Amino acid sequence: MKPPARKAPSPLAFVIIAVLIGIHVLAWQGTGFSPGALVEGWRGMADFLDQSFPPDPGVLGESLEAAVITLYIGLLGTTFSIPFALILGVLAARVTTPNAWTYQISRSILSVLRSIPDVVFALIFVTAVGLGPFAGVLALVFHNTGVMGKLWAEAMEETDPGPREALRVAGASGAQIAANAVLPAVLPQMVGLLLYRLDVNVRSSLVLGLVGAGGIGFLINQSIKLFRFDQMVTHIIVVVLVVVIVDQLSAYVRRRLA
Repeated sequence: MKPPARKAPSPLAFVIIAVLIGIHVLAWQGTGFSPGALVEGWRGMADFLDQSFPPDPGVLGESLEAAVITLYIGLLGTTFSIPFALILGVLAARVTTPNAWTYQISRSILSVLRSIPDVVFALIFVTAVGLGPFAGVLALVFHNTGVMGKLWAEAMEETDPGPREALRVAGASGAQIAANAVLPAVLPQMVGLLLYRLDVNVRSSLVLGLVGAGGIGFLINQSIKLFRFDQMVTHIIVVVLVVVIVDQLSAYVRRRLA
């Protein structure tokens, strides 16, 4: 028996490939992508590495203290966003919100919060409350509410419709269906997503420090401005260790939940 003949690619496929190639060519030109410039700049990279090593152990204590602040920013930014993300997530899920207007408004709010980068929120709150970790916490609360609310809403929409329909037939309200059928079924997945966002927010809090929101990112920014690259490397090593520890703890808890 002959194997089925392979169909030739359609003209549309060739058009799509040509468009993609054209977009990549434009992106290459628009970004000034140049491997040759990278090779030619080896002297600058060599000078940078020469000034960066060995790391300066004299700032280790200050670096560890700032790393703890960075963890606090990520933790509070995640924790304080939970109630807002939960409310908006429930309202933004079709299975718990039959009202079309409420559903669309909630989805729109989540989209706006999610589309504004946490760095932009940090810049806004720095002008409102001043430099420091508080601005970073507020930035993460707003941005993480949008991201986590969207993830939780999608998780709720994937739940088994059987228990929901049974409660609806029995005359349960939307809030009762959410509390007794949807949330219990999706709780382990929600906790897993929450831990994942905690991991991401700890990393984000590092970047927020670069714009004045405190933590070890602020020290890295100061080291770069003072051309103390040996101190910068010390701070980066501490950041790597903190991120690895948080990532391992988060992964362990997620495995236990699974």
